[in-house]
Amino acid sequence: MTLLYYDPRFLDHDTGDHPECAERLRQIMAELDHCGLTDRCERPSWQPADSERLATLHDLKHVESMRHLAAGGGGRVDPDTVVSPPSFDIGKLAAGAVCDAVDRVLSDEARKAFCLVRPPGHHALPQRAMGFCLFNNIALGAQVALERGVGRVLIVDWDVHHGNGTQDCFYDDPRVGFFSVHRWPFYPGTGDADETGTNDGLGATRNLPLPFGTSRGEYLKAVTAELEDFATRIKPELVLVSAGFDSHRADPVGSLGLEVEDFQMLSGLVTSLADAHAQGRVVSVLEGGYNPPVLAKCVATHLEHLLGRT
Repeated sequence: MTLLYYDPRFLDHDTGDHPECAERLRQIMAELDHCGLTDRCERPSWQPADSERLATLHDLKHVESMRHLAAGGGGRVDPDTVVSPPSFDIGKLAAGAVCDAVDRVLSDEARKAFCLVRPPGHHALPQRAMGFCLFNNIALGAQVALERGVGRVLIVDWDVHHGNGTQDCFYDDPRVGFFSVHRWPFYPGTGDADETGTNDGLGATRNLPLPFGTSRGEYLKAVTAELEDFATRIKPELVLVSAGFDSHRADPVGSLGLEVEDFQMLSGLVTSLADAHAQGRVVSVLEGGYNPPVLAKCVATHLEHLLGRT
């Protein structure tokens, strides 16, 4: 069984004329419905993450600053990151979805889950929002797993941008393996290959920075070799995916030249590694992807693999 987390309230996070907009999720849901994929998923209900949950990872000062900004009518945290009046509550709803998905998968209610949420999260640092992201959804999910006694978590981030916030959250923690493949050099300026962790977490971070112009074949070959090796070292009990689709060649923000079928291969690689090491347990979370029609096709391909398409 695969869980699908979606709530129309995610559309209420109003970013105006911004690449990270509600139309992304509207077109994804239309595509999933058209392909019959939503009918094949379980659709759980869940509670938003409360401030106590957010504060297990984020500074309470940051949580309160997001609440005050939204309550005061919204504004920009930085030139890229918009907060509207509903955004604080929607951010808590997104984080709550990922935390609930992790909890259910670890309770054996399902083997896989996909969280179709916004705002995205992998750039959010413990102390501040950035890069379209308010709270770090996937890192909060990993924190839930650690609290439940999971000894080793693998986070795979294939968004075109480096997941700097997620890396920062667990850079010295040997229990969380963080693997990121991303365009380099590019926003946010982190993710060089020599960033491998610190203190007890040394070696638990692996970055695969690839230059613009890398061929699809070279991309897939490099990811396969590096990720298989890293997963064998980590031996995860749970696999989390920051599923950004802005590496597609038609994405207006990122692009690494990929096609829809390349995300089919990436999805298959992650599910096979989860089968080998983590009893098939995968929780995937939407991150980037800013060409809504193309994004919808990529997400449908990804969800098909979570549902068991071979």
